[in-house]
Amino acid sequence: MSVLDDARKRVSAIDEEMAGLFVERMHLVEDIAEYKKLNGLPVTDASREEDVLNRNTQLVDDPVLREYYVPFIKGVMAYSSAYQERLLQGMKVAYCGVPGAFSYIAAKHLYPSAHLVPFQDFESAYKACESGLVDAALLPLENSFAGDVGNVMDMAFSGSLYVNKMIDVEVSQYLLGIKGADKAGIRKVVSHPQALAQCFRYVQDHGYEIVEMSNTAVAAQYVADLGDPSVAAIASSEAAGLYGLEVLERRINTGRTNTTRFATFTRTRNMPSRSARMDEHFVLVFTVANEAGALAKTLNIIGSHGFNMCNLHSRPMKELMWNYYFFIELEGNINTPDGEDLLLQLGSVCEKLKLLGTYRKDTYSGGED
Repeated sequence: MSVLDDARKRVSAIDEEMAGLFVERMHLVEDIAEYKKLNGLPVTDASREEDVLNRNTQLVDDPVLREYYVPFIKGVMAYSSAYQERLLQGMKVAYCGVPGAFSYIAAKHLYPSAHLVPFQDFESAYKACESGLVDAALLPLENSFAGDVGNVMDMAFSGSLYVNKMIDVEVSQYLLGIKGADKAGIRKVVSHPQALAQCFRYVQDHGYEIVEMSNTAVAAQYVADLGDPSVAAIASSEAAGLYGLEVLERRINTGRTNTTRFATFTRTRNMPSRSARMDEHFVLVFTVANEAGALAKTLNIIGSHGFNMCNLHSRPMKELMWNYYFFIELEGNINTPDGEDLLLQLGSVCEKLKLLGTYRKDTYSGGED
């Protein structure tokens, strides 16, 4: 046997082994896809892919061969992601509104292959996930200008679902009218209360009559159906394209750094690996005794464990007058000895304590042109 024949025979044997390993790897990808479906996690995880690339690249000592291995392993990960997308085509994700709503834009970004299911209000979307009608619900928690979405935070506190993903969507609001409308002729604007609050200065300066609607995209659809050139919607630029409207004015929101934070709610809670990561976050909701220093005790416990507090919200408890629950986001990995001790100590001073979820932050400028 010649050297060439021998080399080709060995390459064929390696190819056969690689094919078996490929099949084995893709079967494990099926398990990963199922886990992501149950926990409402998106297929793409840039930090995880970077970790895999960096770790696997170190396995190739030859610097020349490493140049070829990098695109090889990137290709393997790309095929894994594509297979996951195919497996998750049956995933159902609830959002509030209609196509073109910012919730829809965020859901489409996170779950491009999923079936997006619209609901008229936040509570219906949340309950659909609780009942198993959908696999996940994507709901807004707060806006950087208009503040908390209180009823969603209340459901996060009292409901049974967990938060497994957060995404900050940069939002730009647009004044949309029917074809041929002139912004000088607009007398009335319709939109969601949050969008109207985000654009209050523009609306006030122009003296518009305002009408609240359940969703920005619903408002755009309403204007398109109404056909009145004196009525405009405040909504996304995507809504303009979907409903055949013209953009009469761009970026009319008062705050130029206008961002809405959305959370993915699921029936199961995802936990990070025990190896600490810089980009891990977690959310706690809790109540404390209505007495002096009670909240300070919890904050001191958090500080003593080295977890950085990103923000803290207080919300009134509807069933108990002048009593409040707290919603707090923290940086760090809760699935560590420090995290476990933190929960143990907080449990001794909090009347109610819930680890609402863990997540890695994501951002998307889907509200911009």
